[in-house]
Amino acid sequence: MPDFEFNIAKGRNVELYRRVRLGDPATSALVIVALAVAGVESDAILKDKLTLADVLAGATNEATNTGYNRKILAAADLTDVFPDLANDRTDIDIPDQTYLNVQTAGGAWAKVLLCYRPATASPDADIVPMTAHDFSITPDGSNVVLQIDPSGFYRAV
Repeated sequence: MPDFEFNIAKGRNVELYRRVRLGDPATSALVIVALAVAGVESDAILKDKLTLADVLAGATNEATNTGYNRKILAAADLTDVFPDLANDRTDIDIPDQTYLNVQTAGGAWAKVLLCYRPATASPDADIVPMTAHDFSITPDGSNVVLQIDPSGFYRAV
């Protein structure tokens, strides 16, 4: 489950996930962004950011390691989501992600963000941050496997 949910996405995470899964709009996607340890702002500050551009405009920086890139999850990468009626909740998950041969240069990572991108050409100012997950790792040239949480990246209750 997330370390925190961005205020802009509260009550919308399942909707945004479903929009991507249903292709509404067709080129919408979820974007995974890693944040570097150096300069990362506190959760209390980050959760009030309204866009990915806002997140990256402060002291917080995206990871720059060779081998790191933003992961893009389109409709085909996601599974259908249905409410769990027995437990009165909806869990959503993403597949584990692998970054190949992530190099040390660029420094350690602090968090990963899951964001909603409305279209392929959307600038960071249009990308909505949804959830943040603590992900402390110091790349060493080997593969980095990202598993958000075995029970999913978000639970709506």
